[in-house]
Amino acid sequence: MNENIENTPPLRNHRAGFVSIIGKPNVGKSTLMNVLVGEKMSIITSKAQTTRHRIMGILNGVHEDIPFQLVYSDTPGVVKPAYKLHDSMMTFVKGSLEDADVVLFVTEVGEKATEHEVLPLLARTTAPVILVLNKIDLSSEEELKRKMNEWEAEIQPAAIIPISALHNANIQTLFDAVITRLPFHPPYFAEDELTDKPERFFASEIVREKIFLNYRQEIPYSSEVVISEFKERDDIIVIRAEILVERKSQKGIIIGEKGEMLKKVGMQARLDMEAFFGKKVFLEQHVKVEPDWRSNDRKLRQFGYEE
Repeated sequence: MNENIENTPPLRNHRAGFVSIIGKPNVGKSTLMNVLVGEKMSIITSKAQTTRHRIMGILNGVHEDIPFQLVYSDTPGVVKPAYKLHDSMMTFVKGSLEDADVVLFVTEVGEKATEHEVLPLLARTTAPVILVLNKIDLSSEEELKRKMNEWEAEIQPAAIIPISALHNANIQTLFDAVITRLPFHPPYFAEDELTDKPERFFASEIVREKIFLNYRQEIPYSSEVVISEFKERDDIIVIRAEILVERKSQKGIIIGEKGEMLKKVGMQARLDMEAFFGKKVFLEQHVKVEPDWRSNDRKLRQFGYEE
């Protein structure tokens, strides 16, 4: 972090703050963050529990003549832990709530307000909570009104904003609600920073997304992607990715007959990487067996699952 930025005295003409996006798996948190930041930060698939880390997206701009810096945290979906990996994922969620200036609690119209899994976590924050009611394109006006009243009675949020992240509906209203609740503060990050994650993190996320898209059942959840080499040259980036699975049988499924499945994953990932990094990519992939890595503290630390 830039020391000069950090030591700048508070200004009344600049807003800056941390906005935590929280919710159950698959409610559209990652889609929403990508829409708000304007970059494909968090991997999006139709499978739950895709996001495993806390991913920050940094957005600088001007709102009603006041410059701002928004630091979004897209967090893993709130789950009941079944592995040590899940415990670690929930640590990221709790950490993001403790330093949040604004909380976006994303829910969808079909979810019930009473006994919702996220409610106990909201007690960890004193920040204003904006309830984001996503996927309104899948409900009637009457159902929407009923659901808004239900949430109002349950948590009395600072605001309730119905949206469709997928169709970009009501995003500007949500954006205004977030910006006006940010404190006056100098920027936390340099203006040209887009995220707190290194480039090799996004390379691994892109490969992991392709695994989620191409394989079924337990395979995506049992796999991890480690970038063992990331060399940037003038005209090309050379990337070596290791795909880790828990069992030998899973290794065979990942590779596929005559290596066809692995080749497909590699081709899709390479195209996305080239679009993301704006440069030609040479991608090499290897599949390794790491038994029970999801329950191994040392492995989880090695793969970055700790704050």
